[in-house]
Amino acid sequence: SRQRAWGVPIAVFVDKKTDEPLRDPDVVERVAKAVEKDGADIWFTADPALFLGPQLDPDDYYQVKDILDVWFDSGSTHSFVLEPDETQTWPANLYLEGSDQHRGWFHSSLLEACGTRGSAPYREVLTHGFVMDGKGRKMSKSLGNVIAPQHVIKQNGADILRLWVATTDYTEDMRIGPEVVKGLVDNYRRLRNTLRYLLGNLNNFDEDERLPFSDLPELERWVLHRLGELDKILRSAVGDYAFHTFYSSLHNFCATDLSAFYFDVRKDALYCDPPLSKRRRAARTVLDHLFDCLTAWLAPALPFTSEEAWLSRFPSEDDSVHLRLFPDLPTVWSDLELEARWSRVREIRRLVTGALEVERAEKRIGSSLEASVCIYHTGSDEDHLGDFVDMAELAIASEVSWSSEEAPPAAFRLDDVPGFAISVTKARGGKCGRCWQHLASVGSCADQSDLCERCLSAVRS
Repeated sequence: SRQRAWGVPIAVFVDKKTDEPLRDPDVVERVAKAVEKDGADIWFTADPALFLGPQLDPDDYYQVKDILDVWFDSGSTHSFVLEPDETQTWPANLYLEGSDQHRGWFHSSLLEACGTRGSAPYREVLTHGFVMDGKGRKMSKSLGNVIAPQHVIKQNGADILRLWVATTDYTEDMRIGPEVVKGLVDNYRRLRNTLRYLLGNLNNFDEDERLPFSDLPELERWVLHRLGELDKILRSAVGDYAFHTFYSSLHNFCATDLSAFYFDVRKDALYCDPPLSKRRRAARTVLDHLFDCLTAWLAPALPFTSEEAWLSRFPSEDDSVHLRLFPDLPTVWSDLELEARWSRVREIRRLVTGALEVERAEKRIGSSLEASVCIYHTGSDEDHLGDFVDMAELAIASEVSWSSEEAPPAAFRLDDVPGFAISVTKARGGKCGRCWQHLASVGSCADQSDLCERCLSAVRS
C-alpha cells in the first residue's frame, strides 16, 4: 500500500476487535458494482453502510483509506488493455520500457498476471537505457543541456532524429548533442547521396536491359553477394530488436563498398561505355537491385527520404515505398569463395591507390588516370589476379601491368600486403577528351583526334 491522498483504493474493511480484514463475498460484490458504476473514488465518498449492507454495523469496522501501490495499477494494465480489445492478443508480444522497470512495471506485471492468470502477460521484454547529453550527463534545465526532439526535427528534419534512433545501441544509455547530430547529418548525407547516385544512373532503365545473374561479371556478383550478407544481418537484427547493428552495417556498406569502391570503379563504364555494352548493362542491373533493396531497407529509419527516392523513380499517386515488403533475395547470390577472392583484390587495390596518392602528393601526376602502374608480386600463383580482374579499371588508372621480377627498392609497399610492391610512371599516349584516360589509341582516327578507340565506338553508336 501507499499512504497517499488519491489513487486506486484498497477496498478493505478491518474488524476493530480482531484487527482482521473482513472477508465477505457480498461486501466485495457491492464494492465492485459501486466502482463499476461510479468509479474508484466512490470508496472515499460513499457511506460505508453502502458497502457493508444491512447485516453489518459500520461502527464495528475501520475503512482502509490507503491506496494500492501505483505499480499494481500499471502491472494490471494487461487485463484492461489487451483482454477486452478484440484486435489485441493476450499475452502481449512485447513489453518495452527503460531498464529501471525490471523492479517496476515488468516485475509488478509478472506478479499480478501470474497470481491471477497463471502466466506472464508478455512473451518478450525489451529494456533500453536513458538519453543523456553529448557528454554523458543527465539532461536537466538547470544545466541547460536538454536536447529537445522538436529542436532536432526543426533544424535537421525528422529523418535525422530517426537515424539517431536506428543507429544507436539503446541497450546502454544513449548520448545526443550538437556533435552527435553533426555526425548524424554526415551519415545521412552519405545515405542520401547513395540514393541520388542510383537515381541518376538508372534513368530510363527497363527490363530489356537487365542481364541474368549468370552473365554478370565478378564485380557485380560480388556486390550482390554483399547485398545477400546485409539481408541476413537485417533479418537477424529485426528478430533480435538490434536495429543499430543493421543500420550501422548498411551505412558502412554505402560508404565503403559502394561509394569508395563500386561506384567509383563503375563510373567510367556507366558514363563512357556504349549504352548497350554488356559491362554497362551489368552495372545498371546491379544498380536496380541496389535501389530496390536500399529504399525498402531504409524506409523504416528514413521514411521521408526513402519515399522521396522511390517516387522520384516511380511517380504514382497509388504507390509508396511503405506499401512494400523487404525483398526476398536469391540464395544463388551468396558466394563465400567469391567474397574471399575479392577481399584479396581490394587489398591489392588499396596498395595501388596508396602508391597513386603518394605520386599525387608529390605532384608527379595529377589525376590517377595519368598513371601507368606496375604491380610486382613474389607470392603464389593464386595471387596473380591479373588473369581475372582489370586492375587498371579497379584502380582508375590508364594502364596496369604485372611483373614477377624483383621490385625496385623505391617501389611502394605496405606491411599488411606482403609479397606486392608498386611502381608508378606517367602513362603513355594522349588524353581522351571523353573518358580522360591516357591511351595509345587516342588520335587513331583523323576526324575524332581527341577520342580513344572505345569512346570513338561509343560516340558512333
